[in-house]
Amino acid sequence: MTDYDVLRVFCAANGGYGNELGVVRDGSVMPGRSERQEFAAKLGFSETVFVDDPERGVIDIYTPSARLPFAGHPCVGAAWLLDVPELVTPAGVVGARQDGEFSWIEARPEWPEPRTLRQYASAAEVDELPVPPPGEWVYAWAWEDEAAGRVRARGFPGRGDGIDEDEATGAAALLLTAQLNRALNIAQGAGSQILTAPQPHGWVEIGGRVVLEH
Repeated sequence: MTDYDVLRVFCAANGGYGNELGVVRDGSVMPGRSERQEFAAKLGFSETVFVDDPERGVIDIYTPSARLPFAGHPCVGAAWLLDVPELVTPAGVVGARQDGEFSWIEARPEWPEPRTLRQYASAAEVDELPVPPPGEWVYAWAWEDEAAGRVRARGFPGRGDGIDEDEATGAAALLLTAQLNRALNIAQGAGSQILTAPQPHGWVEIGGRVVLEH
């Protein structure tokens, strides 16, 4: 079995929750796209990262069913694990920094796959939503405290690949931040926390706590 690490990304203040991420630190053991895709499907995490150059931060990201040019929680987790100033993804170069308990990346809203950002009237409505049928990628959100920038959100990938709900979705948080053009403190899933902030020239920072599970 190929060696891999499991991280939890966008954890709560107590280190709980967060979205699991598989990381194969030595991508050379599995260089082909088809075998990487098969391995990501076998692991079953919402995303798995293959590190092709740990010093330069070159990474390759897969869901159980597709290769992604960019994704939020894999980049935040990989930046923390590799402790590099940037990551090189097919979408572009992702800036990275560590700030106390938070790992941050800087990316562009054009990079993630399309998502439907669907606003609801209250956090309670978001909490009560059933998982929608496969189809579009839906990021359901509502203000918990608009003045403070606090958001309640849930992510439904809709791919039909066994991931009915994403515990924490950095790319969707990036898109929402770009749409609202303001810093956000997002509570997603069962208890994960995502921080964001718009940056000059259309960039967005996304930050969260990362824990090495094993």
